[in-house]
Amino acid sequence: MQTPHPDDPRAAIDRLCVWFEALSPESLARLPEFYTTDARFKDPFNDVQGIPAITQVFEHMFRSLQAPRFVVTSRVIDGAQCFLVWEFRFRFQRFDTVTEQVVRGGSHLHLAADGRVREHRDYWDAAEELYEKLPVLGGLMRWLKKRANEG
Repeated sequence: MQTPHPDDPRAAIDRLCVWFEALSPESLARLPEFYTTDARFKDPFNDVQGIPAITQVFEHMFRSLQAPRFVVTSRVIDGAQCFLVWEFRFRFQRFDTVTEQVVRGGSHLHLAADGRVREHRDYWDAAEELYEKLPVLGGLMRWLKKRANEG
């Protein structure tokens, strides 16, 4: 396992972004190159710790969605911390399989001394970015949003 030089967080983030943008079921085996053994991952649906649990989150993503992929659109690096802005592109497995969906969000990363991620927290609006795109539930969410904005 090759890890970046601890004094070069930009190189570590560059490598991580390349890996994220090419993420596939096969490349999940490389997770230990980018995350510490006890890394924590948190998003609106998950709060897990450790390589096996983080791997399961990504495996579930690949099982549940068609052609999921990340596009990193910008990054801010400050020492051992980084914030990535990204687009998550995918198609629903069970619904409209033609239309590509886009969820916009960000990841706050804390790097360990060896340049691997020790904490990964994703921020995105599940209601606006996901629920509003689902059949039936999407209509309800849009209606609720409209009613809340009328008040």
